[in-house]
Amino acid sequence: MRAIMVVNPNATTTSPRVTDVIVRALSNDFELEVTMTNHRGHAFSLGEYAQNEAIPIAFTLGGDGVVNEFVNGLLHDGPSQTVLAPIPGGSGNVFARALGIPADPVEATGAILEAIREGNDREINIGHIHAETASGEIIERYFLANAGLGFDAQIIEAMDKERDAGHVASPRRYLLTTVREYFTNTDRKSTALQIGRVGTEAIEHVFIALVQNASPWTFFKSWALDPNPAASFDTGLDVFIVRKLDLVSTLLAAGKVIARTRNKSAANAYTSWHDQREFWANSLEPVPLQADGEGLGMIVGAQFSSRPRALRTVNVLSK
Repeated sequence: MRAIMVVNPNATTTSPRVTDVIVRALSNDFELEVTMTNHRGHAFSLGEYAQNEAIPIAFTLGGDGVVNEFVNGLLHDGPSQTVLAPIPGGSGNVFARALGIPADPVEATGAILEAIREGNDREINIGHIHAETASGEIIERYFLANAGLGFDAQIIEAMDKERDAGHVASPRRYLLTTVREYFTNTDRKSTALQIGRVGTEAIEHVFIALVQNASPWTFFKSWALDPNPAASFDTGLDVFIVRKLDLVSTLLAAGKVIARTRNKSAANAYTSWHDQREFWANSLEPVPLQADGEGLGMIVGAQFSSRPRALRTVNVLSK
């Protein structure tokens, strides 16, 4: 069977030796085409190629960014029957781990091969963003695990600058960057962002909107962080909305994320929405947007929607 493998050679936990072992293992079962990404947008083009060629299986080796880019190319012109098999190789690998795929890339390859041999795949819901920048540019983007507006996306932007400076995106650096951005680069008293749903009153003065397509929201090493533990690939989008960013309220919201509790709100500091088909966000001032850990720039408005059963993936069954 024909298959494509897209590798990000710069991914945090990928090495040439690990890549070679995985390629050899997959080549025993597939007529495998392997491509190393070498520029931004390369994985998108490979997704388009996989769709145009009707390639049955697509493996990715890298983090959430390369998977997101590939899927956006794969679905650019409509639905695809290609089965996606993400092998973790980045710092977070949130999407692959939410699918139940082991975090170790070699172990993940074995589990994926077993699933494919047994014909185990599934159709999952994914998220979609239609956003507008201050200059009127339109951004269309699918996301698989999570998206974020406000302070969350601000951290992603800051981390992108850290990467550009040659720093590794380690959990420690994420933590230090978050603390630095919170105390030195954030207006914690005012915000122009609002979030709303059709038929309901908008929520004003939003500092953070964490959008989940699955649970957990992210990982800190092996520790799952999850403001909306009921989120699922089989339901609509879940949203965690933070309306206060003073230190006490921030610690309260952080406690919910760490403890993975299912309470919906607390003292006007935060609130949660579950299983949303769609919702919108507007801001009088540009705010940062991220999807699957990739910064998408500053926007002034966005429509978020859930796309049911839009993507086929391997179905790794737990033993």
